[in-house]
Amino acid sequence: MSYQGEKGWKDAGRMAKFGITPVQHHPFLSPAAASAIAAAHGTPCYVYDQASLERQADAMLAFPNAFGLTVRFAMKACPNASVLRLFAAKGLHLDASSGYEVRRAIKAGVPAERISLSSQELPVDFAELLSLGIHVNACSLLQLERIGQARPGQQVGLRFNPGRGSGGTGKTNVGGPDSSFGIWHESADQAQAIAAQYKLKVVRIHTHIGSGSDPVVWQEVSAASLALVLRFPDVVTLNLGGGYKVARVATEKGTDPQVVGAPVKLAFEKFAAEHGRALRLEIEPGTFLVANAGAVLCRVQDVVSTGIREFLKLDSGMTEILRPSLYGSQHPVYLYPAQPTGRTREYVVVGHCCESGDLISCATGEPETLAARALPEAVAGDLVVIGGAGAYCAGMSTKNYNSFPEAPEVLLQTGGQFQLIRRRQTLEQILQNETSPTGL
Repeated sequence: MSYQGEKGWKDAGRMAKFGITPVQHHPFLSPAAASAIAAAHGTPCYVYDQASLERQADAMLAFPNAFGLTVRFAMKACPNASVLRLFAAKGLHLDASSGYEVRRAIKAGVPAERISLSSQELPVDFAELLSLGIHVNACSLLQLERIGQARPGQQVGLRFNPGRGSGGTGKTNVGGPDSSFGIWHESADQAQAIAAQYKLKVVRIHTHIGSGSDPVVWQEVSAASLALVLRFPDVVTLNLGGGYKVARVATEKGTDPQVVGAPVKLAFEKFAAEHGRALRLEIEPGTFLVANAGAVLCRVQDVVSTGIREFLKLDSGMTEILRPSLYGSQHPVYLYPAQPTGRTREYVVVGHCCESGDLISCATGEPETLAARALPEAVAGDLVVIGGAGAYCAGMSTKNYNSFPEAPEVLLQTGGQFQLIRRRQTLEQILQNETSPTGL
């Protein structure tokens, strides 16, 4: 949370002397821009900032590496075609988690050879997708066998569960014995046997331990992953996944790619010196690239009191941002009062769904625990910006719950112009695939 420039800080200091609390501004969505976008496209509405997206892409493209780098955007984090095209233009490749995502990326204009598929299940048309030139990582022994049966001699990657994981919560930890993701590392012998049976050429080892993972654990698993590479002589690439922490609120600490990447670069150099194999590094950031480049613009619908708590009811909620209800995740909230009083109040911020768990402000890691936020005094109609909503929000929500339509998406371009990149869904579109049985 910050004010605009030195003048803003000086004004804030003068106002504080008189007991007036200044309105805090979202980093890229000012009150004027928020008002203009709301007038043009209504609320709730997702807003993405082009400058922030490009800045984060540049940060990842500078990730320390010894023998070459491929940055793959984990497109599940924010799959809008305009975002995919923006990253592709910056030189990023894509990580897809389903056959549908692969097709979606191709329709967005991303060349198939720049798409990699790591999926919990192989799509029914995976052989056709491979023929287009995509890369695939087998995420189980059965997947590996199916690939071999369909396309003997295929180049393939192997995603391993390295035996250890880390994540922002237990729900985002995708490594270790309690995770179903990847081939268990102790099954490497079986993977080798299946690859040999079908003459599959293993050219890539892939590990991923979780979203919001501890940088220290990530580095330790990265080193352990090099031991898996030794078992497969044709491997030329080690993919270390993503999971880089992003600070959405002031109490969180983000990951510095230069800091976490430096020791990994040294490990690759040491591996090359000892084994004569210069490995290319792949990484798959999602949250890091888009989290703080997106926000949800919405309005206060109502302010109610129980005598103990005051609730700020929004016209958005788990239909746009599920993360607080699912994980107890924290998102900054900025309130732009139409007529500022200078006073703040303690509000529990809730969504518009008929669901007690539809919370925006909850305790960290505790999705069922209410937590109040100090915000400017509000009335119905005031604009609200929920920050940190670029990752796993539009792409992961309780879409159409209570029959609310999908919110539109807007790109705030460099220079201050904004363009619609997804229209608001209509009720007719929600209903279009329903059918009426005879007699009803």
